Amino acid sequence: MSENSYCVEGVSLTRPFQIRRLGHFGINVASVDVALDFYSRLLGFEISDELDFGPRVPEAVKAQVGPTRGVFTRHGTDHHSFVLFPKRAVEASNPHYGPYPELTVNQITWQVSSLREVVDGFKWFSEQGLKILRSGRDTPGSNWHIYPADPDGHVNELYYGIEQIGWAGMSKPLAMHGIRYMQPPELPHRSEFSEVNAALEQGLALDGGYRRKMPLPETFDVGGVLLARPFKITKIGPVRIFVKDVNEALDFYQKTLGLSLTEEIIYEGHRCVFLRANTEHHSLAVYPIALRNVLGLTDNSSLFGFGVQLGSYAQLRDAIAFLTQAGLQFKELPQALFPGMGHHVWLSDPDGNLVQLYWEMEQIGWDGKPRPANLRRSWNADPTRWQAEISPQSDSYSGEVFLGPLN
Repeated sequence: MSENSYCVEGVSLTRPFQIRRLGHFGINVASVDVALDFYSRLLGFEISDELDFGPRVPEAVKAQVGPTRGVFTRHGTDHHSFVLFPKRAVEASNPHYGPYPELTVNQITWQVSSLREVVDGFKWFSEQGLKILRSGRDTPGSNWHIYPADPDGHVNELYYGIEQIGWAGMSKPLAMHGIRYMQPPELPHRSEFSEVNAALEQGLALDGGYRRKMPLPETFDVGGVLLARPFKITKIGPVRIFVKDVNEALDFYQKTLGLSLTEEIIYEGHRCVFLRANTEHHSLAVYPIALRNVLGLTDNSSLFGFGVQLGSYAQLRDAIAFLTQAGLQFKELPQALFPGMGHHVWLSDPDGNLVQLYWEMEQIGWDGKPRPANLRRSWNADPTRWQAEISPQSDSYSGEVFLGPLN
């Protein structure tokens, strides 16, 4: 890798971009409708837009792929934080998946803070001889992006400027999806505000976008607000993946993308590494694929699982009761595999993907060091034995803050 210095918004870095956070995440599933019942009705991700993969599927295989609808969902104001796409349609329409039969991750998406970082990042990846699967700007979502893949085929996205959904709860109307970019633009580019003004001048109605539906009555008091569930998702991640070679994966995520290595552990002889994008202990965890069988996990996916953070410890306890009543069962996994995590539980989605519900993650300070193991919170893996009230850690309510009203 080149050690050239790049000026990123006035700071000299070794690459022309700086990842700020895990922005969104996506998976390919057997049935989007079945997955939606789990992720939307039960967990609370709200649909923000739909995408039909039908026109992308070759005519010769259309009869075999089944439904082609994909959905973008959100937990806050970002147009999407979690994406569900139809697995067979995606694989039929995208040759990238051919060599990777266990690839069920659709995208691991990292936010940078400027359009220039996307444009300069595209040039930098090309200069390094690194493959970019796609670049430009997509709709729905309207974010500028580049798509590199890691050595195991996991598609990563670096993006800027995702569409925001405001008080009216509507996404951008389909009529504004007309302009697409298949490569990064010339700089400087017009602002989002100018794009909206241009649409108004053309007489386009701004209220024709997708608006979420309310499938459940709002009956639960969550921090003084009535919601349809006794908890609120406030953050996505971390993402956990299995890889064939941990060293190769670490080289990509640390040296190429610029994530910081927080910690590594050895579990039953297997090296596992934990990387962060900001102050969270980890936003990405990398495990050797040999560990998959040790843990008794499904052998048809390179996704170990991913996390969703809830607003508080009390909400986590209430979520467990709510989801138990809905008939879901929780899976216990060794706590040693998740350093930096407080109380949490694991669920399986309809495809067997693991979802980690948690409320607290250790935060890393100026010296870049994680909390010593002997100072970490001790807790029982059995939620029925959790206390109603616990003592705080110094960073219990630190980290990325959820913006806006709860719903």
